[in-house]
Amino acid sequence: MKNYIMLFSVCLFISACTTPEAALSVKIQGSNSQSLVFEGCKAISESEIEFVFSREVTVKTAALLPDISIESIENGSTVRIKLNEAAEPGSLITADIVAEDENKNTINVLVSLRGKNNRMPNLVINEVCTENSNPRTEFIEFLMLSDGNLGGMRAVIMGNTNASKLTIYEFLPVEVKKGEYVVLHLRTVEEASRNEYSESLDESGGRNASPLARDIWIQGNSKLVHKEATIIYVLDQDDNILAALLLSNSADPWWSKDYHAQAAAFLLNQGFWVTEKGSASGPIDAARSTGTTNTRTINRDETSENPNTASSWYVTVSSGISAGKPNNTGRY
Repeated sequence: MKNYIMLFSVCLFISACTTPEAALSVKIQGSNSQSLVFEGCKAISESEIEFVFSREVTVKTAALLPDISIESIENGSTVRIKLNEAAEPGSLITADIVAEDENKNTINVLVSLRGKNNRMPNLVINEVCTENSNPRTEFIEFLMLSDGNLGGMRAVIMGNTNASKLTIYEFLPVEVKKGEYVVLHLRTVEEASRNEYSESLDESGGRNASPLARDIWIQGNSKLVHKEATIIYVLDQDDNILAALLLSNSADPWWSKDYHAQAAAFLLNQGFWVTEKGSASGPIDAARSTGTTNTRTINRDETSENPNTASSWYVTVSSGISAGKPNNTGRY
């Protein structure tokens, strides 16, 4: 299946994701079936999905679940299925398709994908906790700058311990409001921790959970952010960056690592963060994380107009953690 997440030109392994992976099952029949390949699929609008094959096919049967009715099917090497009504933004859709080429080779594809979400909110990364002390866990806090729906939005977390790994969390559909906080907790160590994908914001317990914010928990107990060097960014379904943060506890050394330099260049190309003029090593203006603890977090200066510079970030005072509410203005 084609991967529609084009991150940057380095091979990376998705190490964790709390939402269902896109299920894919392909069965092929026919005398020349080896050259008939299913290459991928994606929702191109709220009411249209495309499926790409290695050559022209005719769809013999098609079903979309849960109980989504089909208005029309356009055959070809790219098959376009139009829905009778728009799917919920970012909702999980399962497609079961049987297609046939001109040589009577048939292919049966069973695949899951996310519906198109054209209502992703404007947002900013607002606070990051890089350290844990059981049961207190690391987290990333987002502040919504507009109303919208989180369905299909992806948070990408790239620490400094292994160049071959990054973490992608894909959000489920849920309506959010301007001014609302969403806290993505980066490990789950307490039974009381609950994902808040309903209208209620007080369902979750656990340390750092807030009754005023939407708490979401990544399953597992691995360390995903590191004060030494971490890159965090948020993508929509078309791989446009919605928000980003670069942090480091030193001025420059971590940019010498190729995987960080390429990721930072990827952000820069979309207008996020900055580079030193003439530098071959890439961006160096990272938010300084020196001094962070499990109660001293990295905070965005909420009076700053530009969150993409180091001067807009600071380490808060001890016990200044403020998950799910306005940032503590005291500085370490």
